[in-house]
Amino acid sequence: MASDKGERIFNRIAPIYNWFYKKQIKKYRQIVKDISEEFDISSFNSIIDIGCGTGAFCAVANDMGIETVGIDIATNMIDIAEGKKETKGVKFYHANVLEGLPFYDNTFDIAFAAYVAHGLSKENRIKMYIEMKRIAKSYIIFHDFNQNRTPLISFIEWLEGGDYFRFIKVAKKEMESCVDDMKKCFANVEKINVSKRAAWYICELEKE
Repeated sequence: MASDKGERIFNRIAPIYNWFYKKQIKKYRQIVKDISEEFDISSFNSIIDIGCGTGAFCAVANDMGIETVGIDIATNMIDIAEGKKETKGVKFYHANVLEGLPFYDNTFDIAFAAYVAHGLSKENRIKMYIEMKRIAKSYIIFHDFNQNRTPLISFIEWLEGGDYFRFIKVAKKEMESCVDDMKKCFANVEKINVSKRAAWYICELEKE
């Protein structure tokens, strides 16, 4: 999805998206709890949520005492996120990962993105992987669809016009094959199904 088109769409739907804020918080809290033995987010100090929407994941990370930053291409999303009591102390920025982010290399322990990757072309996903890799120290986490499709999801994603249908077939393999400056982007990619239709793709960075 082109960034200007995406910005217009997400600015328009921000009030609707906000209806699901509390449900999203509940979902993320459950996921974090369920996978804590496999991957304990609370053991990290800082995280950035790319495509943070109205701030649900930021609220959960903030409540865990993690220094949290959220970015989104839609200013209306940011405005709503900044007004939540659960995100007090979270820093929000209007920014686009495909155009480069205003942070130094290795700024955050974890870079996180929920339901962003599948809406991008393969070329733009690779750009996102590389930019997230630049600003992260330890891990990149993609919360996105797995291969358990439904007719409704397929129809909605067809209307959106993203790359959903290819992404769900190649997600893990594509991340594993990502190359930046003649080196693999990630040392390891682990896929953990966090619900019937979604997974966390946890990408470990090479230790320097």
